[in-house]
Amino acid sequence: MLGEPLQSRVRVRLNELLNSPATGAEIALVERQLTRYPRGMIAVGARCRCGRPLAVVTRPLLNGSIPFPTTFYLTSPEAVKAVSSLEADGTMRQLSERVCQDQQLKEAYEQAHQAYLLFRSQLAELLGDDDSHIRGISAGGMPVRVKCLHALVGQSLCMGAGVNPIGDIALNMVAAAGRFDSNLCRCSIL
Repeated sequence: MLGEPLQSRVRVRLNELLNSPATGAEIALVERQLTRYPRGMIAVGARCRCGRPLAVVTRPLLNGSIPFPTTFYLTSPEAVKAVSSLEADGTMRQLSERVCQDQQLKEAYEQAHQAYLLFRSQLAELLGDDDSHIRGISAGGMPVRVKCLHALVGQSLCMGAGVNPIGDIALNMVAAAGRFDSNLCRCSIL
């Protein structure tokens, strides 16, 4: 169960994002970043220092009633490339082992899972979406393993540091390696 501070943080962040819905220009920019249309995008969840999107928030139910459990979606090509390098290096397996062995990390990761579910559930309610088809399912392998660092980093960027410990660890790793730092702009010209 989430503590009140994290529940409050989820509510505040959700309201911030819904008060700044994605504009046509932002959707077009994300489409260029992804090289495909960003289905279900409702807001930019995290931005580079230059203002370009790093990660977006998507609705739980796409047009045509298609389930979409990935609420936080990493879009910055620089961030995607950096996180992909971690995945290629076997970091997911190592982080999964850490989650299994470190009780404190395991509990924090479970809280990240719960925060994800709460955010998506409240988002669905506010948008009039039915999320029953994905209830209890978060993203990235939460709460027991690390399956997709992109989703976990997306949550860290959109919800802020301290919510998803694995996303935070991955962000620290790519920053330490000089591959990506959310505090520095390395955006390619789009």
